[in-house]
Amino acid sequence: MTQLHWLLRAKRWVQNPPSEGRVRLVLAVLALCLALVAVESLFGWPEWMTVDGLRQKP
Repeated sequence: MTQLHWLLRAKRWVQNPPSEGRVRLVLAVLALCLALVAVESLFGWPEWMTVDGLRQKP
């Protein structure tokens, strides 16, 4: 997409901003994703979610 296209999209977004509920939903999803990344970095990836564990069974 060209820079002009992005500027037009930004103009439309400023003229018609998202509702407060939509902004809260996006922030909640972002916070959930960050929490999942933090838990994964602290405790590691569970063995049952790895693909390699499934391939090792005969």
